[in-house]
Amino acid sequence: LVFFFHLAFLLLCTMFSVPQSSKSEFLDKARQAREERKGQKEKERAAILIQALVRRFLCRCRLQKQIRKEVDDYFQASETGTSKRNALSIFKIARKLLFIYRPEDKMKFEKLCRAILASMEVENEPKVWYVSLALSKDLTIPWLKQIKDVLWTCCQLLKNLKPDILQDNKLVTLYLTMLVTFTDTLTWRIVRGKGEALRPALTRICENIMGHLNQKGFYSILQILLTNGLARSKPSLSKGTLTAIFTLSLRPVIAAHFSENLLRSFLIHIMSVPAIISHLNVLTPEVKTHDLLRKFILFLSREEQCLDICVCLEGSHTLCLLGNLIQLGYLNEKVLEEEANHFVKDLTDMLSYCQRYVSQKKSNLTHWHPVLGWFSQTVDYGLNESMPLVTKQLQHLWGVSVIRTLFSDVLSKKLESQEPTPPPPQPSTSQNNLPVKNLFKRAFQKSASVRNILKPVGGKRVDSAEVQKVCSICVLYQTALSTLTQIRLQILTGLTHLDDLLPKLWAFICELGPQGGLKLFMECLNNDTEESKQLLAMLMLFCDCSRHLITILDDIEVYEEQTSFKIEELITISSFLNTFVYKMIWDGILENAKGEKLELFHSVHGWLMVLYERDCRRRFTPDDHWLRKDLKPSLLFQELEKGKKRAQLLLQYIPHVIPHKNRVLLFRNIVTKEKESLGLVETSSASPHVTHITIRRSRMLEDGYDQLRRLPVNSIKGVIRVKFVNDLGVDEAGIDQDGVFKEFLEEIIKKVFNPALNLFKTTSGNERLYPSPTSYIHENHLQLFEFVGKMLGKAVYERYDGDVGDLGLTLSYDEDVMGQLVCHELIPGGKTMPVTNENKISYIHLMAHFRMHTQIKEQTAAFIRGFRSIINPEWLHMFSTPEVQRLVSGDNAEIDLDDLKKHTVYYGGFHSSHRVIIWLWDILSSDFNAEERAMFLKFVTSCSRPPLLGFAYLKPPFSIRCVEVSDDQDTGDTLGSVLRGFFTIRKKEPGGRLPTSSTCFNLLKLPNYSKKSILRDKLRYAISMNTGFELS
Repeated sequence: LVFFFHLAFLLLCTMFSVPQSSKSEFLDKARQAREERKGQKEKERAAILIQALVRRFLCRCRLQKQIRKEVDDYFQASETGTSKRNALSIFKIARKLLFIYRPEDKMKFEKLCRAILASMEVENEPKVWYVSLALSKDLTIPWLKQIKDVLWTCCQLLKNLKPDILQDNKLVTLYLTMLVTFTDTLTWRIVRGKGEALRPALTRICENIMGHLNQKGFYSILQILLTNGLARSKPSLSKGTLTAIFTLSLRPVIAAHFSENLLRSFLIHIMSVPAIISHLNVLTPEVKTHDLLRKFILFLSREEQCLDICVCLEGSHTLCLLGNLIQLGYLNEKVLEEEANHFVKDLTDMLSYCQRYVSQKKSNLTHWHPVLGWFSQTVDYGLNESMPLVTKQLQHLWGVSVIRTLFSDVLSKKLESQEPTPPPPQPSTSQNNLPVKNLFKRAFQKSASVRNILKPVGGKRVDSAEVQKVCSICVLYQTALSTLTQIRLQILTGLTHLDDLLPKLWAFICELGPQGGLKLFMECLNNDTEESKQLLAMLMLFCDCSRHLITILDDIEVYEEQTSFKIEELITISSFLNTFVYKMIWDGILENAKGEKLELFHSVHGWLMVLYERDCRRRFTPDDHWLRKDLKPSLLFQELEKGKKRAQLLLQYIPHVIPHKNRVLLFRNIVTKEKESLGLVETSSASPHVTHITIRRSRMLEDGYDQLRRLPVNSIKGVIRVKFVNDLGVDEAGIDQDGVFKEFLEEIIKKVFNPALNLFKTTSGNERLYPSPTSYIHENHLQLFEFVGKMLGKAVYERYDGDVGDLGLTLSYDEDVMGQLVCHELIPGGKTMPVTNENKISYIHLMAHFRMHTQIKEQTAAFIRGFRSIINPEWLHMFSTPEVQRLVSGDNAEIDLDDLKKHTVYYGGFHSSHRVIIWLWDILSSDFNAEERAMFLKFVTSCSRPPLLGFAYLKPPFSIRCVEVSDDQDTGDTLGSVLRGFFTIRKKEPGGRLPTSSTCFNLLKLPNYSKKSILRDKLRYAISMNTGFELS
């Protein structure tokens, strides 16, 4: 021991005596040795673990192989009949299969399901029935766990099956049969006869099974299966399959006595499947049993529950749920009638939720939906194939049956009949207005003999249950119109189908409030209560529907048959609308309006303008009906000068409340101001630039186009002087002081509008012109249209007046283009789609859109572009379409000779009592017809129509001068010539000379004829010749 201590001491001394580097090497070697020993131990442990895992895997594989062999042997023995099945053997083999089940074991699982179902079909052998094990004391719990596992495996397999594949379809039937069999005791033989006492206990087991499946996601599986089979143009689920799925989906709900949780799951997963009620309607009566609709309505009537459903479903599926609920309401009229208030509220809430995400235009955040349009939520494009069916479901909402049920309070109102009474006396009118007078008479007699004319009377409390109900229904349909943007026209068409709905709704509106009519709704505009919003929604729906109706009715239906509305009612309604819009603008409400109020304004204004435009085309209102007598034009013009917003809005939206004469003066004032700002008016310090052009009469259009098309817009707005050259190349006599240019303008406009040129065509009645779709035969046809627009704009700018004057069987249009038949499809594939009763309205809209928009879009755009380069489009907003035509081409009334005489100036000795002048007026009134009087006016002024505001506004004034010599010898009036003219003293008989004119000055140069007959013949000859200024 002493020796060892001594040795250790020596070693330590040695260690501390060696260099420091040797110590480090020693420590490193020791550390490496430790790590090598540790690594070796880890390798040994890893090897042992790997060996264990491999042994376990191989053991498991051997066991699985053995079990699979046992399962295969079992089913093979059963198929060959060498062994007899019983419930216990099925249970044991099922336990083994479930223990080793993998996706590749689907065939074995299929055989297991068939074996289980087969055992349930055996008669009078309880031991064979698989369900009998549920009654075994030792096996109840294991059996319950096993059947749950089996059924959930069925669900998992159903999720991935495609019903449109034949083999998959057979498996769908198998697994659904398993689910149907073991979620209800209905088919169990064990509960028949003496076993009836067992039914309550076994029913609880079924409920336990369904509860387990629900927790695992049973409804999601059914939804996937239904969507795969139904969300397509042609369903792939058979009647039996669909009935089984719906039966399965109902069982948990019924078992739970329609608990809110299960109702929620049912609505989210089953009722949101596209058009499921449509498919079920003819297949199973269960869709109408259990009072499902009422339970759904009452569940959704709680706002938070309805919102929860909508949030879970998002837009596309919410729409599918909506369609299914609407069809259920259509099928259950009694429930719909009893629960109308809740039903309407539910649909409104769901539509309102969708409306939040409906966008007016495309953006990076929106997706296209075939019913909702641009939608800012995710769109399930897999549902697009089924959208036509969903749309058909939605159509029930505006179908006759549902409308009659919901609007029963309105439609039950009787419009009292009365005896015909004579029409009110009409103010005296000219012969030209007699058709309007007769129309009033016929309309009054017809309407009065049928019912009272509906006018605001008041008397119905707005807070009554009846009014609240009707308002909420109107809110529903108004929400549908603003949400279902792509089928808006269908909704409006459905709501206007019943001829008596709109007049009765108007009668209902007339009864609201203490006095009825305008005052109530104006008060609503200033209140922000829910009641006011609903009343305004009713007015908005009435306006939208009525506007749609009157737009699609033809003149016979409006004026003669008086469909829906009587003429007097249209007069009353238009007066109400006119005042309502006027008040909204003039009282400053529109300036700050946004959201619902702005939408209301556009609805009321849209309906008003449809009536106004219809009246402009064919009168039905009395004189001055549209004018606001409490609005002074001078006040309006003052506010326009100051830039007041209300004056600008009034001129923009309802300029017709101002007399036409004042609007024309305002228009001309605007043009004059622009001319001054552009330096186009003669001043003391400067003269405007003048553009000179030379025109050959035989090539007027070509020369005018070549010389004017390149001019800047401001030059066209400025002064243009024309020199005509005749066919011989000789300059025509005449100095252009606007008169020659006026003639050029009128002639060139006549030429371009002549259908023979093929820039324009006439309608079948040869009454209206429209751009020719084949105008492209002209190489520069679009530039020609732009040129025409500029010339027409120049005519309006300068105040010149001139004359501007079956169905197929498929969704396509065949056109003969220069001898070749060209087929235009109105929609993709349209030439193979027949026109049917269902799509005939769409066909008419598509055809009209193609003929009047698509086909002539480029020509119309070029024409408008040219016109707007001269005339600011905002200037024309104050005129209706007929008024614009009058602005362009002058008054279309006959020439008022009394007005012309009153504003005629005489020179050269002529005066109003002069014999020649008396003869002239007598010839014009008695001997000349209307056409010849127009030719006379054109001869003197270059325009065949009278000025828009009468001859008082003709500049320079109409003048007649007595002349003694021809134009080339005429040096003007002298004292002698005036005296000779005054006293009818002639140097020589002027019978060989013709009357001439100076259109620049609106001047008729008339020789002092000795006989009336000579005057008549010479004047008739002169006005009938078209040789420019060469008759002097």
